[in-house]
Amino acid sequence: MAELSRGGKPREKPGSGGKPREKPGNRIAVQIEGRDLELSNLDKLMYPEAGFTKGEVIDYYTRLAPVLLPHLRDRALTRIRYPDGVDGAHFFEKNAPGGTPSWVRLETLPVPGSTKSRETIDFVVVDELATLVWVANLASLELHTPQWRIGEHPDLMVVDLDPGAPAGLQECCAVAMLMRDRLGEDGLSAYPKTSGKKGMQLCVPISGTQDSEVVSGYAKRVAGELSARVPGSITAKMARAIRPGKVFIDWSQNAAAKTTVAPYSLRALGSPTASAPLTWEEVEAMALGEEPARQFGAGEVLERVDAYGDLLADLMEPGPPVP
Repeated sequence: MAELSRGGKPREKPGSGGKPREKPGNRIAVQIEGRDLELSNLDKLMYPEAGFTKGEVIDYYTRLAPVLLPHLRDRALTRIRYPDGVDGAHFFEKNAPGGTPSWVRLETLPVPGSTKSRETIDFVVVDELATLVWVANLASLELHTPQWRIGEHPDLMVVDLDPGAPAGLQECCAVAMLMRDRLGEDGLSAYPKTSGKKGMQLCVPISGTQDSEVVSGYAKRVAGELSARVPGSITAKMARAIRPGKVFIDWSQNAAAKTTVAPYSLRALGSPTASAPLTWEEVEAMALGEEPARQFGAGEVLERVDAYGDLLADLMEPGPPVP
């Protein structure tokens, strides 16, 4: 396909089958693994403060495809679209938009409690590079997925750690270590990643044999245990009035209707940060103040993947059932 330079200009990628074709109206026709699609407005600023263009967004997701696609495959995708960049209006999109190419995989799924009174939605499923590029070209900066694959029970449990100021990511890292050790007592392995905004998540592979109510109930029980153990620093209650200075362990992310930002997804802040997988050594160093507790930019995430590969690759294998 056409790879994109830092300035958002297309450059030929070896094996792409030819150069991108310029079309009227600032559109470029490309072919990706046999799929024909058009890219548009590549110079448009998605992150004006950082000078980061839509071409760079597409390039970021293209380069990350080998590690990102396994985390998106077979999962109904919710996109947060910013057609005029992060400073403009945005909207959540679950359904396939008009003009969706015929080769994009769609899955019709029920949506209980839909605000638009829909009984079902045709969800987009990103199983291949061409669909990922198509989604990125629609200014879908943020990618969110459920904890289950289509037609299956949850194969992931997610623990979201949300700091209430003045608590921050450093405090989240300390709580993450407590949570890791508590889950380990039940034979569960946790894998950390930043949220790309202010907090972090722990991703826990589970068996895929229990429904979301069982998984959510277990997560709530463990969150309550840790909150009772360290009440001055941790809360498992959703009321915002009690969150300042504490880390909220959001166990509710495991409900069937909830989604969580996907690993490596960009976030819509002033600069293009992303949800970055971490090593536990890094989490410990951040918790102790030996390393700055911070979010990572898109360029840093690409460098980390070059250095470490996918630190969340073990999520592709089933874990044990929750107790």
